[in-house]
Amino acid sequence: MLSLSDWITTLSLVFGGCCSNAITLERITSDYPHSGVLVTFFQFLIVTLYGLPSQFTLHGPDKEVQANGSHKHTVARRRCIPRLKKRRVPLLPYFLQVALFFVLSTLNNAAFAYHIPMTVHIVFRSGGMIINMFLGWMFAKKRYTPRQIVSVIVVTVGIVLTTLSASKPKSQASIHITDVSLYTQGILILTLALILSGFLGLIQDWVFTQYIKPSQSQSTSDTFSQSSWQENMFYLHSLALPLFYFSKENITNELARMSTSPHVSTPFRVMLHTPLPGMPSMFMYLLMNTATQLLCVIGVNRLTGRVSSLTVTLILTVRKAVSLLLSVAIYGGQGSAKMWAGASLVFIGTIGYSIGSRREQTEQIKDKTE
Repeated sequence: MLSLSDWITTLSLVFGGCCSNAITLERITSDYPHSGVLVTFFQFLIVTLYGLPSQFTLHGPDKEVQANGSHKHTVARRRCIPRLKKRRVPLLPYFLQVALFFVLSTLNNAAFAYHIPMTVHIVFRSGGMIINMFLGWMFAKKRYTPRQIVSVIVVTVGIVLTTLSASKPKSQASIHITDVSLYTQGILILTLALILSGFLGLIQDWVFTQYIKPSQSQSTSDTFSQSSWQENMFYLHSLALPLFYFSKENITNELARMSTSPHVSTPFRVMLHTPLPGMPSMFMYLLMNTATQLLCVIGVNRLTGRVSSLTVTLILTVRKAVSLLLSVAIYGGQGSAKMWAGASLVFIGTIGYSIGSRREQTEQIKDKTE
C-alpha cells in the first residue's frame, strides 16, 4: 500500500514527467519532423545511464572452498571488480524483446514525419487493447467477457473518429494527394507499432510467467519488485543502443540541423567574468524531452510495481487525457468535435475494459476458492 508521500512522488513523476515529455516532443517534431530517431536515441541513452549503477556490483561472485577434506563452504570474494549483477531473465528472451521494443519506439516517434498530429498520436496509441485482445485470443487462447468486447468496439470507433478528424485539411482548396498519402502512411506506421506492441506484451507475459513469477513467489519484499523492473528497464534500453548505429547518419544530420536553430540564453548563471554562451533552442527542448522521458519511465515503473493493473490503467488513461488537453491548449486551438468525441470514446472504452478485466479476475478467484 502506497503512503501519501509515495503517491505524491509517483503521481508527480507520471503527470509531470509524461505530460511535459509529450509537450516537448510535439515542439521538437513540429519543427523537425524527421528527428524521431534522434529523440529515441537520447531517450534510450538517458534511461540506460540511469539504470547502470543499479545493475553493477563491485564484488565478485562467491567462491566455494574446501578445507582439510571437510564439507565445502562459501566464502565471499571482496575484490572490487565491476561486474553486472546476476540477471533474473536470460539474455536470449531479452534480445527478442529489445528488437520489438526498439522498432516500435522508433516507429512511434518517426510517425511525426508523416503529418500525424500529437492529438491523433496520443489517442491512436491508446488503442493497444484492440491488438492485445486479438493476439491473446489468437495465440494465448484467452476468452473475453461481453463487457471487454463492447469496450474494445467503443475504443475502435473512437480511434476511427479521431483519425478521420485530422485526415482532411481545414480548407478543401488545400487538399493535396501527397498530404493524404503521407498521413495514410503515418497511420499505417502507428498501426504496425501497435501490432508489435501487442506481440511484445505476449512475450513479456511469457517471460514473467517463466522467470519472474517463480522467484517472486519466494520473495514478497518491495526490493525484489523494484529490482525486477529496474533490470527489465535497463536491458530493454541498453541492449538496443547498438542498433542506433544503423541510423547514425540520420542522427548526426538532425543534430546539425538543430544546431542552426535560434540561440537562447542558458538558464544557469554562474559567477564568471564572461557570461555563458547561448545554446540552440532545439537543444534545450531536446534536453528537456530527454530528462522528462526519464522521469516518466521511473514514474510508470514505480506505479506498475506498487498498485494493481486496474489502477495503473486508470491513472495512465487520465494522464493521456491531460496530455491531450495540454496539446490542444498549447498548440492546437480548440480541436474539432469529431476529435473530442473520438478521444472520449477511447478513454471511456479503456476504463470499461479495465473494470471488466478486474471483475473477471475476481470471479475466477472466487471460483477457485469455492
